[in-house]
Amino acid sequence: MAGNNWQAGGKNLIPAQAIAGFAAVAMSLAPVRSLAANVPQQRAFGDVDANVLWEMLIGGLVVCAFLASVLLWVHSALRRYKREQLHRDAFVSSALNNLSQGIMMTDAANRIVFYNDRFLDIYGLSRADIPRGSTGRELAELRRKRGLLNLSIQEYARRAREPEGYVTELPDGRAVVAKLFHLPDGGSIGVHEDCTERRRLERELASTKQFLESVLDHVPVCVAAKNIDDGRYIFANRAFEKFSGLRRERITGRRASELFSPETAANIEAADRAALLASSEAYRSELMIRRGEERRILASNRVIARNEKSEPQFLIALLDDDTERRALSYELENAKRFLELVVDNIPVSLIVERVSDGRYLLANRSAEMILNRRREDVTGLTTADIFNPREAKLIIARDEAAIKKRSLITEEHPISTKDGLRLFLTRRMIVNGDNDEPQYLIKTYEDVTDRRQTESRMAHMAYHDGLTDLPNRAAFLQALSQMIEACGATCEEFAVLNVDLKGLKEVNDVFGHAIGDKLLIEVAHRVQDAARGGVVARLSGDEFGLIIDGKQPEAGQRLAEQLAQAIAIEFQIDGKSIRTALTTGISVFPHNGSDPASLLANAGAALFRAKAKSRGSITFYEPEMDQQIRDRRVLHQELSVAIKNGELSLYFQPQASSGRTVDASEIIGFEALARWQHPQRGFVPPSDFIPLAEESGLIVEMGEWILREACREAASWPKPLQVAVNLSPAQFVHGDLVGLVHSILIETGLTPDRLELEITEGVLIEDFDRGLGLLRRLKALGVRISMDDFGSGYSSLSYLQAFPFDKIKIDRAFVMNLGRTPQSAAIVRAVIDLGHGMNMLIVAEGVETPEQLGFLAEEGCDSVQGYLLGKPLPIEKYDALVGRNDANVMESVRKTG
Repeated sequence: MAGNNWQAGGKNLIPAQAIAGFAAVAMSLAPVRSLAANVPQQRAFGDVDANVLWEMLIGGLVVCAFLASVLLWVHSALRRYKREQLHRDAFVSSALNNLSQGIMMTDAANRIVFYNDRFLDIYGLSRADIPRGSTGRELAELRRKRGLLNLSIQEYARRAREPEGYVTELPDGRAVVAKLFHLPDGGSIGVHEDCTERRRLERELASTKQFLESVLDHVPVCVAAKNIDDGRYIFANRAFEKFSGLRRERITGRRASELFSPETAANIEAADRAALLASSEAYRSELMIRRGEERRILASNRVIARNEKSEPQFLIALLDDDTERRALSYELENAKRFLELVVDNIPVSLIVERVSDGRYLLANRSAEMILNRRREDVTGLTTADIFNPREAKLIIARDEAAIKKRSLITEEHPISTKDGLRLFLTRRMIVNGDNDEPQYLIKTYEDVTDRRQTESRMAHMAYHDGLTDLPNRAAFLQALSQMIEACGATCEEFAVLNVDLKGLKEVNDVFGHAIGDKLLIEVAHRVQDAARGGVVARLSGDEFGLIIDGKQPEAGQRLAEQLAQAIAIEFQIDGKSIRTALTTGISVFPHNGSDPASLLANAGAALFRAKAKSRGSITFYEPEMDQQIRDRRVLHQELSVAIKNGELSLYFQPQASSGRTVDASEIIGFEALARWQHPQRGFVPPSDFIPLAEESGLIVEMGEWILREACREAASWPKPLQVAVNLSPAQFVHGDLVGLVHSILIETGLTPDRLELEITEGVLIEDFDRGLGLLRRLKALGVRISMDDFGSGYSSLSYLQAFPFDKIKIDRAFVMNLGRTPQSAAIVRAVIDLGHGMNMLIVAEGVETPEQLGFLAEEGCDSVQGYLLGKPLPIEKYDALVGRNDANVMESVRKTG
């Protein structure tokens, strides 16, 4: 305080010091002057008077003293000003450094003139990082390099000048809002504030608000809030929206009189006034409103929300439609009578007994069978009154046990009824009263006689085939385990036969599944007779398993031959003669396996080899069969990879109109055929990988690729030739085939009339109605439908009658025998006449000789396909045929053929 007071009085002290100094100098010179007056006057300097010299000397000293005093005053004033300036600067700096915001100021030349400590703290900078004379742009660039700014400097400056400023997300997760303001002198001031906590709170507030609104929206009763001052709604939940039929945006900000009918609005306002006048915070009432043409009764609960001054501010209304409850209350008595009716008619006997005295209170109609009297007659009686002493003693003992245990007791026991001895499932349950003591005993009796018989039959069915009553696969594996256990410690052998019935699918397709089932039953009888009491099981639809002991392989071979002879005899079923045969695979214990799964699997492998040889053959398991199966599995995996890796390619085989010679046959299209060039195996024949794809389901993925690639290629041909693509039956079962064809046509740009889809009758055999529906939808797209391999199946004629095919393709087996057997010529001639009679085109495949071509042309076959006209080759080999160059078309045909 002393220092401050000194500085405050310094302004008057300095001039006084100067005057005092001047007076002191004058007073010190007075004796000198009187001494000079007493000194004899001498002219030491010529004519100049010595007094004058003394006066000049004294005057100079006075002036010097005055000037020195002035200089001293000026120096003191400057020091005082600097101290005051430093004091002000320290005060301002201290004040700015203690702000919670970071401050950074620049002058008109964009040089940094000030930044406070908070600015450095926010961005993790030090004063050494900002050299003196740095510009605002340089500081922004420094922040960019350190990851503290994620915008260009120009964009940052533009967005920071906006009223809301710009928020920067720092690497450590903090958020900083920067606002830039222009100063009158051309400089600028930037305010930087850590808004991490504020943004977190804002998010929490928004989340809380959203949560509360979500909770209120999911409350099943109507909730609405309004301002008391003006009566305008400020909130309405989803239930209120649904009940009122008004959108929330229309409700908020309006009064009841603006939303509802005058009658409803008046009732709402009256309820609001009553709630405000009520003594309690909550006011309950019933509210009558009109909704459309109907009146509704609402249970209303209104709550007054008050502010900090305990003044009413908001009114919150909870409304629940009570109309139905009123109606339900009216119907309660009817429901009670209904429930009594239901209890009387439930198929379980129900008896309710009072625990205190053992008297019966309720018995339904079904209980009359247990009680042997009308239910009305048992009310008020006890067990001892109803049953004979022996039965009553037993029932009372069981009732007392249930009461003592106080939990459900279940038991099964026979009861004599008018229908004889029946098995009943009895349940006893205690119902406690208000004092938590047993009050009622509820007993139910359920007749489970039939159920237990059914369960016994089901236990039998779990290990037996439902159609033939033979043991099933599970029972067969159990029998195998027992045989292995019995023979394991001995040198005995036994054989496992896996037998497949030939042609069951064809029988089902031709004669129906009922005939097929009867055939299986007859086959099972013959197999059992041939096995002479040995183990026989039905393993799957058309496969049987047998176990035969004795010296092997002789015993297994002999049984297989006896089975074949027994099945070879013609079956007579419902007036139809059916012939079939058995194919057998055999494995031998212990040489071909020491566990049930291995023995059965190896018999299956032998059966697979037997089918590959010829139907009706007998084959014993050999170790190399495992390798063949493994090779087949490897090929399946490689095929899956080949589809994904693009190892498949398309070859195209020409189709031509039937001329008497090759030269007279005009090319009208191509059939697209898949080929596989394996990286290690080389060329894999279609006969190897197409059946494998069919069995594994890969044909669906492969078929989609073939269809897309064929359409894409055909769309690029200069000539508008047709392209034919084979569809597998599996493609009709899996996925949306019609949608796939439609999308591929759009994708590739191929016109539908140029695409011909070839199907086999297997498409219709699997599911006739579904296959027929898909064919009709495909034809509606505008594509052509052709039946492939016509004449090789059982039902082709019926399929021709059901669906108008565009083309029939005669199977190559008939074409190849033209000129060899008269029957083939007759069949081909008949098919051509049949197709033309039904307005269908005919194409013959497998044409390899000029004689075959001449015969087909003579008989009026519409088009042909075969090696005579061209082999399946890459489309580049047929560039001339599709119009890609000027080479002679027919010469090209001859060369490729």
